[in-house]
Amino acid sequence: MEDMIAAFRKVFLKNYATFAGRASRGEFWWYVLAVLLLNIIVNLIDAFAISPMLGMPGDTGILSAILGLVLILPGLAVSARRLHDTGRSAWWLLLWLLPVIGFLVLLYFYVQRSDEGANRFGAPDPWIAPAGGAA
Repeated sequence: MEDMIAAFRKVFLKNYATFAGRASRGEFWWYVLAVLLLNIIVNLIDAFAISPMLGMPGDTGILSAILGLVLILPGLAVSARRLHDTGRSAWWLLLWLLPVIGFLVLLYFYVQRSDEGANRFGAPDPWIAPAGGAA
C-alpha cells in the first residue's frame, strides 16, 4: 500500500507534467493501480451519491469526468517516461490511435525490463519503494 501511495505522489505531485526522464516499471504500475482504485471509488460515489442528489441518471459521472481531466496529463507523462525507460520515444504513445493492436503493443512495451544504465533519455530514475519493498 505504501508503494502505491509513494508512486502516486511521485507521479502526481512531483512529475505532474514532466515528460523528460525515465519511470521504472514499479513506479508506472503502482501508479496505474492507484488510478484504477481511485476511478472505482469515484465511480461509486458518482453512482450512489452525486447523481441521485442532483437528480441525474446513474451513469452521468460528473466526478469521474473531473478526475479524468485531472489525471490525463500525469498519465501521459508517466507513460512517456516509461517508454523512455525502455529506450523508446514517447511518439510510440500514438499507438493508442490503433484500437486493439496499439493497446497490446504498448502493454508489451510497458511490461518490459528497463534499460540498464543510462540511455539516450538519461540515467535511470531510481524509484525506491518505501519500507524496504521491491521496486
